[in-house]
Amino acid sequence: MTIIQAIILGVTQGLAEFLPISSSGHLVLLKNFFDIDEGALTFTVLLHIATLIPVFIVFWKDIVEILKNPFSRYTYLLIAGTIPAVIVALLLGDMIENLFQGGIFLAIGFFLTGIFLLYADTVGAKGGDKTTKTMSYIDALVIGIMQAVAIAPGISRSGSTITGALSRKLDRSSAARFSFLLSIPAILGGAVLELIGIATGSVDIGHFELLPTIVGFIAAMISGYFAIRVMLKLIKSCKLRYFSYYVFALGAALSIDMIMG
Repeated sequence: MTIIQAIILGVTQGLAEFLPISSSGHLVLLKNFFDIDEGALTFTVLLHIATLIPVFIVFWKDIVEILKNPFSRYTYLLIAGTIPAVIVALLLGDMIENLFQGGIFLAIGFFLTGIFLLYADTVGAKGGDKTTKTMSYIDALVIGIMQAVAIAPGISRSGSTITGALSRKLDRSSAARFSFLLSIPAILGGAVLELIGIATGSVDIGHFELLPTIVGFIAAMISGYFAIRVMLKLIKSCKLRYFSYYVFALGAALSIDMIMG
């Protein structure tokens, strides 16, 4: 892997992790384009960890409050929202892994993301009256189920969870906050599972390249920070549909590519 490739992958991971365009789907496309095999798994794990840092920076007040009150209702809501993804990852891990080879499932994932975003803008424009203080456990579970759906490549985690939150009548600010905080256990959990695979030898880490990894890590961290800031503004102005046009086009391009062979 070259340094330029590492920068492109890092920036893509940082932007697509929080912008509703699916980081997993884009990384699959780029790895195929650059002919990078999964031997670079250590690099992928570190990119995911890098995207956690901007979440801690932007939402540090919320995180400190959670750490001060670990048994608060909000903590339990986050746990409830995490459970569906954990169940799906444990039960369907191997099946989901096969979906990351690309193909028709990736195109379908992009199309689903586009539909979610159009719906999110529609319900978001109507406004919601729930906040993170008044949302229910059912609300958290619905958002969590949407996050579980987004385990499949091509389906945006942030787009899915925000759609789920808005469908449950959360106001746009609360929907964004819960979605981004919910990304912490999701990203950490995914990284832990990958690290377990490396530790047990079930996953080949391939050749580890220090300099490209460091550069990619920094690129993912910086781009992730700006992506969160941009996303917070876009949610408030109900402009998620613009991303739907992009993922629809991407899904269509993949479909045409498969038809043409």
